[in-house]
Amino acid sequence: MLHVNNIEAVYSKIILALKGMSLHVPEGKIVALLGSNGAGKSTTLKSISGLLTGDGGHITDGSIEFQGKNLNNMTPDVIVKNGIFLCMEGRHVFRDLTVEENLMAGAYCRKDRANIKEDMDKIFVYFPKLKALRSRKAGFLSGGEQQMLAIGRGIMAKPKLLLLDEPSLGIAPLLVKEIFQIIKQINQDEGTSMLVVEQNANVALSIADYGYIMENGRVVMQGNADFLLSNEEVREHYLGIGKEEKNYKENKVYRRRQRVVW
Repeated sequence: MLHVNNIEAVYSKIILALKGMSLHVPEGKIVALLGSNGAGKSTTLKSISGLLTGDGGHITDGSIEFQGKNLNNMTPDVIVKNGIFLCMEGRHVFRDLTVEENLMAGAYCRKDRANIKEDMDKIFVYFPKLKALRSRKAGFLSGGEQQMLAIGRGIMAKPKLLLLDEPSLGIAPLLVKEIFQIIKQINQDEGTSMLVVEQNANVALSIADYGYIMENGRVVMQGNADFLLSNEEVREHYLGIGKEEKNYKENKVYRRRQRVVW
């Protein structure tokens, strides 16, 4: 469905943020994009969604294709109409609008207006807390409730591909687990393909079919979620689980080495 082919992205014509980044998202699957701060994860999502230009960046090489269409020169609104919706890091709900009005905003580009109420009711089934708060202004919601609203607003757009940028950020661990279970349920029920950017590798891989690990603007490892969860190097460097005795020199070599595992 989505093919990111060896793209390079630059900010302010100086800072090279992506250095030959490639990934693929199959139809109906959840793909996790993992890595530490500054690895280039959010820049990858902004490149796909067309928002990179607004941040002073641009793609200098490579291509992004979605269902056979090249997205490189498309504006964000056209990309949304083609079926890609980005839930940005930090939620970015409309604080002065109610929960219901925020959800309606997600459906702004839809032409099937007759189905909007039914889809909103479906959102309230996935997120019962939002139903109880449907008349409350979004600015008065907790961080977890705002994240639920942001995801619900994204689903209201009926996307073919939903991009989620750090959905666990600033949320209590128990609520993170609940939100990720709902994300998985939406994927199964609606068939919505998803690309999830996360620092919390454990929770992301628990729902993903496939995963990519980024460092310094490029992919250094990829594989099925089960493989990545059981891989000793991934467990040690990204999940905080591993051998007690660590060889610092070996770690540095691993950090510099590109490893691709199918």
